[in-house]
Amino acid sequence: MANFELVMPKLGESIIEATIVRWHKKEGDQVVEDESIADLATDKVDSEIPSPVEGIVTKLFYKEGDVVPVGKIIAIINMGGEETATIDKQAESEQATPEVKAEIQAAVSNVNLVETAVESAVESDRFYSPLVRSIAKQENISLSELEKVAGTGKENRLTKQDILDYIQNRGAQPVIQPASAAIINVERPKIQAPAVTTSTGDIIIEMDRMRRLIADHMVMSKQVSPHVTSFIEVDVTNIVRWREKIKDGFAKREGQKITYTPLFVEAASKALREFPNVNASIDGYKIIQRKAINIGMAAALPDGNLIVPVIKNTDQKNLLGLVKDVNDLADRARKNKLNPDDIAGGTFTITNFGSFDSLTGVPVINQPQVAILGIGTIKKRPWVLETVDGDVIAIRHICMLSLSYDHRLVDGGLAGKFIKRIQQLLEGFDGNMVI
Repeated sequence: MANFELVMPKLGESIIEATIVRWHKKEGDQVVEDESIADLATDKVDSEIPSPVEGIVTKLFYKEGDVVPVGKIIAIINMGGEETATIDKQAESEQATPEVKAEIQAAVSNVNLVETAVESAVESDRFYSPLVRSIAKQENISLSELEKVAGTGKENRLTKQDILDYIQNRGAQPVIQPASAAIINVERPKIQAPAVTTSTGDIIIEMDRMRRLIADHMVMSKQVSPHVTSFIEVDVTNIVRWREKIKDGFAKREGQKITYTPLFVEAASKALREFPNVNASIDGYKIIQRKAINIGMAAALPDGNLIVPVIKNTDQKNLLGLVKDVNDLADRARKNKLNPDDIAGGTFTITNFGSFDSLTGVPVINQPQVAILGIGTIKKRPWVLETVDGDVIAIRHICMLSLSYDHRLVDGGLAGKFIKRIQQLLEGFDGNMVI
């Protein structure tokens, strides 16, 4: 019989492992080509894995909830037919030479060390590669000790050489604090959440995986960045009238609706090109100005959770292209059909409070970005207009924007100029534009 080895796929450039959330098939079940065999989850997005072949599932190597490294065999599918050269790892190792057996055993031990180190690093906000975690485990370096070791890699990450240098000098000199740590060498007191009591009738609901990730990410962002928020009101009457005028014809011609989001994305893209320090990240005391302008748009999911799909290279697309990208990503987000790359690489984020009729809000920065734009609801209000004949009061469509920014890099002056530029671009919108 011909056996097919189904391996854990690589779900994105930075993904090294995934959790098996649910098996759709059990051992002995028939599966057809392209039928979903399992649901997977990473720290970025959920997805499913289809079967590349048709056959019978003869072996499942992992249980639901197991975290599996990329490239590991997760299932065997019997396709029928003649015997193929399916590798029996145990039998092959038994027939191998002593040298090959030693190499296989070393590889297995290394994987076990990495998996153990991954579990011990769950509570850390800092990224450690499998190699670094493996070395730390072998040298009995605890997570708390590892947190204090300075890194020379991107975003203060530890490289192999960093940890080897640390091991060589361990005990001979004080630990070097990373650039992002406190300037004075004083251990910060650990912040404890207050004790929570329950009363009769209270309902206790366990957070799902995505809500836990959101909670941890929000707390991390507040700990990393000193948040400041600025506000500005924008007269978007020209945009509202233009959309009302063209939306029906656009829907008939393109088969999709046009919302306000692409217009705000377009204005933000132009402003980000003029103010590169807002389209940036901080790595210790280094400022990284991003070449690409990739704008994420926060999207609420039907289950109440939140995800941020990213529109890539927004400054290189016309309004029609932005409309199609926004609709496509929003639709796939609601259907849980996003790929890991769809939510990676963002350099700036927009969140729309107006979807829920909120006047405005104070958004939390999406790390490692340095700013996030909040869009309030569009309301008709009495508004003072300056005309050649004097000031008049008119009914206008007004929207309030909020910009939360990282005060380590973005000061009030820069934030004010940036959000003012967005206001100018929106208020100067050409109501006669053809899309």
